[in-house]
Amino acid sequence: MISNSFRSTGRLLALATLALMPIISQAASDRVAPGKLTYGTAATFMPFEFVKDGKLTGFDIELITALSKTLNLQPAAMPMEFKGLIPALQGKRLDIINSAMYVNPARAAQVDFVPYLKIGSRVVVRKGNPAGITGRDLSLCGKNVAVTLGGIEESQARVDNQNCLAAKKAAINVMTFPAATDSAVAVAQGRADAEFLSTPGTVALFSEKPGVFEAAGAEFEADTHIAFAVRKGDSATKAQLEQGLQNLVKDGTYKQLIEKWNFPDSVAIF
Repeated sequence: MISNSFRSTGRLLALATLALMPIISQAASDRVAPGKLTYGTAATFMPFEFVKDGKLTGFDIELITALSKTLNLQPAAMPMEFKGLIPALQGKRLDIINSAMYVNPARAAQVDFVPYLKIGSRVVVRKGNPAGITGRDLSLCGKNVAVTLGGIEESQARVDNQNCLAAKKAAINVMTFPAATDSAVAVAQGRADAEFLSTPGTVALFSEKPGVFEAAGAEFEADTHIAFAVRKGDSATKAQLEQGLQNLVKDGTYKQLIEKWNFPDSVAIF
């Protein structure tokens, strides 16, 4: 017959063993697909994530590929519209969101963030600036401003519209599009007078379409963080991503990617 003291000792040993199990194992057991890091991305935001020659590419794609390797996981992309990313994460169809997601209070109430870059934005207009826009100011009043639906650009433009109305100026016509590339086309074609675009996105657009666009006014909101998103309370995955980022900074991979994608000097490195 087994004594009560032996049973107690066995229970203590079992608890101790559980306590020593690494956090990485806990995270791995909760993966959408074992051994993979399944991430949602809206591949319409050059140079972070976009499709070129039928292939998913961009800074974020290369970053998550390198990060997954340090975690011994296989990256698995799940492309979708930007507005569907948070619901897909909350519904456990994704492990993380990897889509240059801007950090703001509304999103922070729904997901937990792991920031990896700090950037700003520019007002982009057609070459020659036919609408005479001077920047993110009252010169936008009465103009057509193209933005990404559900993105930070849309909320910025709607704030600017309220500023125009408060100043008794004409309203801004906020034109929403599924992707930043669609906004750029609208500006190039003269359907929109301006678009709001990230500083790295502006550099990439000017490189891809030389002589078509220019920036009006100064960079704004240069302290904006973009981040990976994980489910609320998923501390294990959050810790993994943070550790992986630290590894990439230490071995120089992070800096190499910043330089490869020609990010402007105003971008703050992690």
